[in-house]
Amino acid sequence: MNSINNPESVTDGSVAGLLAWSDLAEQFDRLRHATLRELFAGDPSRVESMTYDVAGIHADLSKHRIDGQALAALIELAEQRDLRARIEEMFTGARINTTEDRAVLHTALRIPRGESLIVDGVDVAAQVHGVLDQMATFADRVRSDEWRGSTGKPIRAVVNIGIGGSDLGPVMAYRALRHLSKRELQFRFVSNIDGTDIVEATRDLDPAETLFIVSSKTFTTQETMTNAQSARSWLLSGLGSQADVAKHFVAVSTNADAVRAFGIDPSNMFGFWDWVGGRYSMDSAIGLSLMLAVGPDAFEDMLAGFHAVDEHFRYADLDGNLPVLMGLLGVWYRDFFNYQTQVVLPYEQYLDRFPAYLQQLTMESNGKSVTHDGTAVGVDTGAIWWGEPGTNGQHSFYQLLHQGTTVSPADFIMFVQPVNDIGDHHDKLIANVLAQANVLAFGRDADEVRSAGTREQLVAHKVMPGNRPSATLMLDRLTPYALGSLIALYEHVVFTQGVIWGVDSFDQWGVELGKTMAGQLLPALVADDVPDLSGFDASTARLAMRYRQLRGR
Repeated sequence: MNSINNPESVTDGSVAGLLAWSDLAEQFDRLRHATLRELFAGDPSRVESMTYDVAGIHADLSKHRIDGQALAALIELAEQRDLRARIEEMFTGARINTTEDRAVLHTALRIPRGESLIVDGVDVAAQVHGVLDQMATFADRVRSDEWRGSTGKPIRAVVNIGIGGSDLGPVMAYRALRHLSKRELQFRFVSNIDGTDIVEATRDLDPAETLFIVSSKTFTTQETMTNAQSARSWLLSGLGSQADVAKHFVAVSTNADAVRAFGIDPSNMFGFWDWVGGRYSMDSAIGLSLMLAVGPDAFEDMLAGFHAVDEHFRYADLDGNLPVLMGLLGVWYRDFFNYQTQVVLPYEQYLDRFPAYLQQLTMESNGKSVTHDGTAVGVDTGAIWWGEPGTNGQHSFYQLLHQGTTVSPADFIMFVQPVNDIGDHHDKLIANVLAQANVLAFGRDADEVRSAGTREQLVAHKVMPGNRPSATLMLDRLTPYALGSLIALYEHVVFTQGVIWGVDSFDQWGVELGKTMAGQLLPALVADDVPDLSGFDASTARLAMRYRQLRGR
């Protein structure tokens, strides 16, 4: 639906002014007290009509607190927000990151070889495959022991140094696919500026067999470069020569001068582009550590999973478009039910860092309070995302999910085939995920509790209210392709919600002010003379002075 020809379509300002928003409010009033038991009983075809198969993901959305009429209203909201046109703008390189005047082309990172995408006269697909080829050549050299350290020893440990998307993506993907990794290689990941992180990552390594990947687009990120300098000092203390740096450090960056000044050969610099945001970059050169672990072929399979979901998101009708539907359901819960969190529950130990990865992807993207044009967004945005792998979470926070006063919609992720098939472990795992989704949805009322022989004084304690929404995503096996498809699914969920709310999902100004102030405070903390802290509030100034005193300054 073209916004020029549709007077009800707006791309800026508060979404609350749309007719579809008013219609959704009416739908909410109609459904707010409806239970999932009633919704299932009233629609025998509910499961069939709310199940979708996309790129190897079998998604059952039937346990959501919505019916076909309200879902149609959500689709109309997407139409009035001109979602289809916004999707096409992203895929074709329009500068939809308006506050930074940048295109948003992480989808170009997984365009198949041989295809092209011309943006501003440049074939970005050709550039992407040029970097992928450079990565593959390097990965093959390291994995085959052709690349050796300065003493002639092969590389046996890889330490990725980054922060944010330069850490969360690589560490999540490595942990997800480490069952496919080259086991002769250890992989460590350093992000925190707390010195403990780099110390523990290098404590038992041999400098002669260690390779560092320093991931910083500008090569100026404070945390990353502080850790990189400490890693460099550690290496030189063990090997002794400045020339050794070039054989033990590579860079993922665009700043060739800074890379060279650090001691890294710019031929071992792997580039990326300003149209790739950090939290969308793990399938770029930022994923070099993953390619070193699993090899170029597996990395390519992962990209194919990304691309399959990209194609679905770009071309599928909105009413059958899985990322769109999941994104709209998130808006439904955040803005009408006032549910403030979203929990992700992967029943796969290898995905233990997936919820943390999604935290940055979703909360840094849509944790915004103004629209593209700078006006107040007018509705709630950006749910808090969290989670842990099952079954661990069942013995941690599921009590709150089932009987607490706070409702958190849940995404269950499960795999039919186990990576490690041991006894009946996997059957028990799957029994648990199916049971938890069932109990969240349908619970157990007082009569059912009594019929189980429960003493009357315990009945209220054992009632499970149910009516707590969830989706179940079932995949065959955790493969590189499956991982790519899952990540792309949530990337496009984020995009859909950002379009609905009218926010820029690709900037992150909220993290900048704290970084700037930290830069202003640091000289005051380390100065030899008593610093002038008059520019800071009384609390900050007093804490800074106490810190100096306790540090003997």
